[in-house]
Amino acid sequence: MVIGGGIAGLTAALLSSGGRRVTLLEASERLGGKLRGGEVGGVRVDLGAESMLARRPEGVDLARQVGLGEQLEPPSTAKAAIWTRDALRPLPGGQLMGVPGDLAALAASGVLSDEGLRRARQEERTPEVGADIAIGDYVAARLGREVVDRLVEPLLGGVYAGQTSEISLRAAVPALLPIARGGGPLVAGVHELVGRAQNGGSAGPVFQGLRGGLGTLPEAVAAACLRAGADLRTGSPVDELRRTPEGWRVVSNGEVLHADAVVLAVPAPQAARLLRAEAPGAAAELQAVEYAGMALVTMAFHRADLAEPLPGSGFLVPPVDGRAIKASTFSSNKWGWLDRSAPDAFLLRTSLGRHREEEVLDLPDEELVARSLADLGEAVGLRAQPYDTTVTRWLAGLPQYPVGHLDRVARIRAQVAGLGGLAVCGAAYDGVGIPACIASARRAVNEVLTPGTGAGVSEGTMGA
Repeated sequence: MVIGGGIAGLTAALLSSGGRRVTLLEASERLGGKLRGGEVGGVRVDLGAESMLARRPEGVDLARQVGLGEQLEPPSTAKAAIWTRDALRPLPGGQLMGVPGDLAALAASGVLSDEGLRRARQEERTPEVGADIAIGDYVAARLGREVVDRLVEPLLGGVYAGQTSEISLRAAVPALLPIARGGGPLVAGVHELVGRAQNGGSAGPVFQGLRGGLGTLPEAVAAACLRAGADLRTGSPVDELRRTPEGWRVVSNGEVLHADAVVLAVPAPQAARLLRAEAPGAAAELQAVEYAGMALVTMAFHRADLAEPLPGSGFLVPPVDGRAIKASTFSSNKWGWLDRSAPDAFLLRTSLGRHREEEVLDLPDEELVARSLADLGEAVGLRAQPYDTTVTRWLAGLPQYPVGHLDRVARIRAQVAGLGGLAVCGAAYDGVGIPACIASARRAVNEVLTPGTGAGVSEGTMGA
């Protein structure tokens, strides 16, 4: 049985379905979690995640497995900017999640002030890092606060909708950990890492999308699950999860179900609630995982109303600059399939809110649209009015990875594994990106299907 119908849960159901009975229970009325498609202005767009990292194979491989290989499409342009110090400035090359590895490119971008650039060039050695450290604190000590505020914060902080003063270096940017622990030069180390990735990596694109939107991926995975015989149930919240001598007892909508094994693919608070009776220690750890909320404002314009083309794929906004929006994506520029499907329309979106700054989500839709348009007017001179808008709120949408997060995950998994026939997966554990969630699901399935765990593999069953 799989509890949770996001991309991790759907992947777990698909991987478990070979010759086994699998039931997936999803509390909401739709599958897909943070992958969601919709229509704005008569055009199909993504209202959640819109791209996936292609340098990790799991997402692309899953798309191909469920018949979407021909729909894979990289961004038409990756020319992004940072709106800072009252101007759009090119995102400097040679950086890793905002940590610079090319000071010449950083200087040419104009992102930093002269003083900030001087401080970055005067890299300071710091004591060797122990088990973990906040990425913002580490980079600030080495290269100065301005590098963090105007580069690392909009890039890495944007991925997690979080605060770099809390985000774990070990969990979020593990490639930097050997440098931090060895005390070597940071800029030179990043330069080497970036060069190694460019020279030794795949020649393909860094990111991939899907024609028709990434929201088509969970739809295709669900269809593949159904073909494999899985029972996918929406509107089916789980009220109770208890261990029995034979396996697991699951209560959903008043119905009692029995499973040989369970993959728990729900956010940390829901997992904590379900594990409280059988694994109180793991439940307490899960309850401590914090989440960030954010809103996406998607707008459709008549292309003829735009005074001039908007530049590149969009821009990031450092929180230190005090703007309302944290980023804007010019979707019709970024995705060729979208431009081709709606040549007379121009779609873009903005994001607002981050960890501990979610009060903006309480504002009415009209205010979020107005604030977005005001910032877009200042940033790129946009004066046109959209003919349609949609606001999508992702409340508690992104788990936070603070210092010590990986140790917490290890403790959770150790306690859950002791129960037998149960595993956890999803964005709260191994990474917030789509490939990471898919890999997390694969790990969970392998754990419950390993002989001796109580998964009942010898009987060829998994599920109700």
